[in-house]
Amino acid sequence: MKKSISLKVTAFVTVFAMMLTGCAGSTPATTTPADTTPVTAEENVPEEPTTVEITDIYGTVTVPIKPKTVVALDNRTFQTLEDWGIELAAAPKPVMPSGLAYKTDDAIQDVGSHNEPNLEVIAAVNPDLVIVGQRFASRYEDIKALVPNAAVINLNFDVSVDAQSPGDNFVNGFKDSTLALGQIFDKNAEAEKLVADFEDAIAKIENAYDPSQTIMTLVTSGGNIRFSAPMAGRVWGPMYEIFDWTSSLYVEGVSSDHQGDDISIEAIAQSNPDWIFVLDRDAMNTSADGYVPAYDLIAASPALGNITAVTQNQMVFAPNDTYTNESIQTYIKLFADIADALSK
Repeated sequence: MKKSISLKVTAFVTVFAMMLTGCAGSTPATTTPADTTPVTAEENVPEEPTTVEITDIYGTVTVPIKPKTVVALDNRTFQTLEDWGIELAAAPKPVMPSGLAYKTDDAIQDVGSHNEPNLEVIAAVNPDLVIVGQRFASRYEDIKALVPNAAVINLNFDVSVDAQSPGDNFVNGFKDSTLALGQIFDKNAEAEKLVADFEDAIAKIENAYDPSQTIMTLVTSGGNIRFSAPMAGRVWGPMYEIFDWTSSLYVEGVSSDHQGDDISIEAIAQSNPDWIFVLDRDAMNTSADGYVPAYDLIAASPALGNITAVTQNQMVFAPNDTYTNESIQTYIKLFADIADALSK
């Protein structure tokens, strides 16, 4: 009985071994072991760039992304940089808008005004980036020589009387410089939003303006009312090209002087504009002795009392800090005010 059981077990083991041998024959003779080296998530993610190529008025400049030490000298950039929370190492505080926190921030070194700058301050803070433009544009080469290891960009765009196309320069200059700042400070979405708002504000004026209506643009300063000429005048000049405005008055020998051109009030009155747009140059410091608001100057002028723009109250005044806060935000606000007025 025991022998029979032993034979059965032996036979079963033999058959089972043959089955295993048959299964093994159906697999490859050799195999390559799998790579068991662990793969981290970081190895699959490409490294983020640390620099960006920016095109300024002189060419292409390699600029660090999110630079640590920044000097800003361009009035067109201050509002944008502050809104984005960018820390500055140095800036020209005398020509900064009074409403910005930068102006009273003791941590920011004062470069002084463009008329009497202390450029050594820029060298002392050892910047990674210097943003030049507008009032400091003529100091570009001096600044580059002082900080040879910094990226120095000049985002200036020409809207002066000598510019061939001040309107195009104005629009494209603001768009390009805003997008460039977005790339530098990793604020692309914010920059694109500003540009979209800027384009929208321009479109609203284009839709609201009737070319049969004449426009007079003025600058008030020191109690005087001066003419801001089409294509040349401070702030307003480029807008005649952008919006195809019809000026109520054309004169020879105009300039882009920051205080406007001195022509007679009678000449302004005789042109009888439908609209008056005004830059109050002194409104950036309303507490100054002797300051008279632009509206009061115009209202007190007997010669202007009967013109259409005054009797119909068709006047628009630029934001008070426009003379020093020439940011894209300022123009978005100004354009919105003009579009609202024209629509009414």
